[in-house]
Amino acid sequence: MTIKISAEAFDPYQEIQAYQNAKTGNIGAIGATSIFIGTMRDFNEGAAVKGMTLEYYPGMTEKQLKKIITEAQQQWPIIDSLVIHRVGDILPNETIVLVAVWSSHRGDAFDASRYIMEALKSKAPFWKKEHLVTENERWLAHNTNGYKPR
Repeated sequence: MTIKISAEAFDPYQEIQAYQNAKTGNIGAIGATSIFIGTMRDFNEGAAVKGMTLEYYPGMTEKQLKKIITEAQQQWPIIDSLVIHRVGDILPNETIVLVAVWSSHRGDAFDASRYIMEALKSKAPFWKKEHLVTENERWLAHNTNGYKPR
């Protein structure tokens, strides 16, 4: 399990490749890798967005992310996981979050990855301030388009 909070832009594909290259011990056991990459949109709630400032609570955020991943590990046989989340000023099309889960089976990798991402969105202490094209700013009180199981 690796968790990173980054104030710098990152390439999610390079991060995954570097992580996998460094973790050679479990190569034969890995049968599936599930990857979620979240990027910033240039619109939200009916408004054009030119940027965002994402704040977090150092120490508490990492602790909550570790708890989320531990919960996923208790439900699915995860071999390894990587979560990277941006903070600071972010522009449209930049990566905000990367969740990667390695498991022996695809179903476990998919389910654990989705669980981690959805829990991250609803439980981790991150705060978003959108900078709108109209020059207004607004703090988001909740995450939009939340997951609703079918």
